[in-house]
Amino acid sequence: MPFTTDENGADLTSDEKLQKVRVGEMTPHNGRIALGEYDPAWPRLFAQEADRIRDVLGATALVVEHVGSTSVPGLTAKPIIDILLVVADSADESSYVPAMEAAGYVLRIREPDWFEHRLFKGPDTAINLHVFSAGASEIDRMLRFRDWLRVTEADRDRYVDVKRELAQRVWRHVQHYADAKTAVVQEILDRAAAATR
Repeated sequence: MPFTTDENGADLTSDEKLQKVRVGEMTPHNGRIALGEYDPAWPRLFAQEADRIRDVLGATALVVEHVGSTSVPGLTAKPIIDILLVVADSADESSYVPAMEAAGYVLRIREPDWFEHRLFKGPDTAINLHVFSAGASEIDRMLRFRDWLRVTEADRDRYVDVKRELAQRVWRHVQHYADAKTAVVQEILDRAAAATR
């Protein structure tokens, strides 16, 4: 969910708004965010999960990439593997959701107003599987952010500092913590864009 308020300043991350995109019951977090130091096992966990997703979906899985903080060596992160899955049309749930659910994945988020984003949890590994349609601009944004942090120590350190500070606060929902990082993520993406012009 990319924005915390609408054009009138109304809160878009209230329980009611979050429940609208949630599949199943939503439980408040009401706590701090547990961050861990980089774990060299994270790439292996991603590779295992990616192989399983490709086995389940075959050619329907156009792209499977390790994204998010666990994909950046040395970066402090929540110990949840973020995975990007690109399919032809993420709104066409019949083309991939039944196969994923049969393999034990659980659809938890459906955001038709934000790039037709879908999010699954895994059957046995702590993952956030983000599904987008081919061509969605969020795909490039996620990959650009990951790739920039992998090679730019100063921005990696800046991001870690902000994450650690935010993680100490009590958050009603983890989404609120994610939304609070929006400004620093955009700041870093702006620097990456300027450096590649």
